[in-house]
Amino acid sequence: MNYFKRTVTVFLILFCLFGYQKAIYSQKLLDNTDANIVGYVVSMGQNVPFASIGIKGTTIGTSTDATGHFHLIDMPLGNQTVFVSVIGYKPQERQVLLEKGTTIEVKFDLVEDVLNIEEVVVSANRSEQKRMESPVIVNTLSTKLINATQALTLVEGLSFSPGLRLENNCQNCGFSQLRMNGMDGPYSQILINSRPVFSGLAGVYGMELIPTNMIEKIEVVRGGGSALYGGNAIAGTVNIIMNEPKSSGFEAGSNYALSGYNTEGKASPDYTVNFNASVVSDDARSGASVYGFSRKREIYDANNDGFSELALLENLSFGGQIFHKFNYRDKLTIDYFGIKEQREGGNMPDYTLHERDIAESLTHDMNVGGLKYERYLREYDMLTFYASGQLLNRDSYYGAEQSLADYGNSKGITYNLGAQYKFHLDNGSLIVGVENTTDLLKDMKLGYLDLDSVIIDWSDSSITYPRYDNTLVADQSSITSGAFAQYDITINQFKASIGARIDNYMIEDFAHKTEAVKSNTVVSPRLSAMYKILDGFQLRSTYSQGYRAPQIFDEDLHIETSGLRQVTHENDPNLKQESSQSYLLSFDYNKLIGTTYTAVLLEGFYNELDDAFANELGDPDESGNVIYTRVNSSGAKVQGINVELRLKPSNMFEFSSGFTSQISEYKEVQNWGTKKFLRTPNKYGFFMLDCQLMKGLSLSANANYTGTMSILYEGVEDKPVDVNGLIESESFFDLGLKLNYSLKLGNADFQVLGGVKNIFNSYQSDFDSGIERDPAYVYGPLSPRTIYFGIKFGNFFNRR
Repeated sequence: MNYFKRTVTVFLILFCLFGYQKAIYSQKLLDNTDANIVGYVVSMGQNVPFASIGIKGTTIGTSTDATGHFHLIDMPLGNQTVFVSVIGYKPQERQVLLEKGTTIEVKFDLVEDVLNIEEVVVSANRSEQKRMESPVIVNTLSTKLINATQALTLVEGLSFSPGLRLENNCQNCGFSQLRMNGMDGPYSQILINSRPVFSGLAGVYGMELIPTNMIEKIEVVRGGGSALYGGNAIAGTVNIIMNEPKSSGFEAGSNYALSGYNTEGKASPDYTVNFNASVVSDDARSGASVYGFSRKREIYDANNDGFSELALLENLSFGGQIFHKFNYRDKLTIDYFGIKEQREGGNMPDYTLHERDIAESLTHDMNVGGLKYERYLREYDMLTFYASGQLLNRDSYYGAEQSLADYGNSKGITYNLGAQYKFHLDNGSLIVGVENTTDLLKDMKLGYLDLDSVIIDWSDSSITYPRYDNTLVADQSSITSGAFAQYDITINQFKASIGARIDNYMIEDFAHKTEAVKSNTVVSPRLSAMYKILDGFQLRSTYSQGYRAPQIFDEDLHIETSGLRQVTHENDPNLKQESSQSYLLSFDYNKLIGTTYTAVLLEGFYNELDDAFANELGDPDESGNVIYTRVNSSGAKVQGINVELRLKPSNMFEFSSGFTSQISEYKEVQNWGTKKFLRTPNKYGFFMLDCQLMKGLSLSANANYTGTMSILYEGVEDKPVDVNGLIESESFFDLGLKLNYSLKLGNADFQVLGGVKNIFNSYQSDFDSGIERDPAYVYGPLSPRTIYFGIKFGNFFNRR
């Protein structure tokens, strides 16, 4: 029970720190000072609703209402700094003198931040910071972009950021993963509210579990080994920031779609219902938000062979967040969400799972919660304690040809505990902290009665059915305890971030006692620098080291199933840690050229992977089972460039695009006959266009381009494979259009929307078919042509 001892130690450290700071800095709640602030926020004569208002160095905050007005009551006395921030405008501050029994009025007249370069982000250093002041490039995916692309779940919105690409990995169950800068899923770290509780078990299907109406925004940091978030994020970090209550309001909506729509009327329905609501007290010291989502998508068969290409999905999600401010310098936040999902793929969906030719079925029951306590010390220092956890129970069936032996159950427990202190310095800041992340996983195949093998005992005329007990497949604990420090310094036009993290990981496999406990202590340094060459023209560079521990990863828990074979994954007993060195260099230009606001980003990246993980492809045994064994290769290199262009010539028109050109190769030829990373195109990109056609009516267009890539084919059909079984795929251009009409109904909005995804049906045309198909032979866009329409109603309290 080493993980128990280490967790208790971290708890004791946090408890002592908490008691110490309370003893020194405890203070009573604010008296009724009757020092009040009333005000309003405008821009170019128009009121700005739902802008965030706060007092610097405190947790005091509120939002403007639908008319742009706000009020703050019983404020601390003396000189204070009032600030306002809202997406799309440059933040402002005002110095005020607050006196007992006095009410003052403050007006903010905001200037548009057309390209959102001054947007406040948290992923660069775990605290609020303007994007343009961060030494690390942080891309944001806002609710505006999510709505424009009609992304219902997290997985559908991530491909509209440079260097990111989503892919489907299985015809049967729709297992998808994110590739960042040319590297597959486990090289990226998925955070929820800046906490690494998105476990290996959740990673298999998790990005399709999370609905977008739970998300306030998504922040993306490319590059490896963040000193604050952990050294295992070699490719980068995706931080999912959940909705938080900012003002009282509500929103509800429903969407209906037909996936695979064609001239023959063939399509599979997909319908969703969602809602959001929040309430904040008059004094803005307490608030709560709730959100819910329900979805049902039917099976879609693209090639009429009776087997699915899109799995059936049924999803029910519910969650929320509450906060309370005990006084004006501290804040407690608690959040929770639960997701129940059922997905099934294969054929004969009306039959019991073990009566089908092929069936892959998963039932997920996920519960995620978090707690964060923040307290200002001295003037602007911030002490933070946090704890997050995830419980996931998964019932599964991966089977073919009426097998009873392929029912399974997986359980995962993941939690993250930590504390950090941010010192505010005259020329920068210093952040130090400790944390522990524990991931416990147990996976087993369930026992059964073999009804096909009957044993007759003629002596007593009885019939006995052979019984097979549960089989333990995996029982792993992965515990990482770490300490980190990051120093940010600003000197004139130069800014640097110097950090390091020391992690000690311990991985124990209880299912295979013959394997030794794998542990190591890893130091991951990180250095980022930014130099402002000219006004609006910045140069950034980053160096970082990272690692991947030799543990079970998310794709290991997925089994490729067909009547021909089953493919499972396992680690070589001698598998050792993979290490990386990453370099990034970028030029960022943001300027008004003529009448057009223009933003250009050119970024080069290079990753050197030592002892890079690779799969050795095994041969089928007599039952057709194949094992892919993860081993250490001689190493690999991933290098390329990301280009981003954003244009806004007027308030009526906005364009953004990104393109990646890269090469991902092992240093030596692998046993599939090439150095190339499989399923990795050398070129891919996107564009987004928003156009305001008239008052209340807007048109959005978006597209993804996917270049050719090498795909391994292990089926039996006659396909144009080379001597190693590889096929070079076609390229794809996935274009979507959306119309949105809004009108005011009092203080609320009513929206009607409709559109088409993948208009040209740029979709894989050579799916494998039949019971002996290769279910991993799937590539290209996630879905075929889809038409949809929907409605929304509410005051869109945290939308733009």
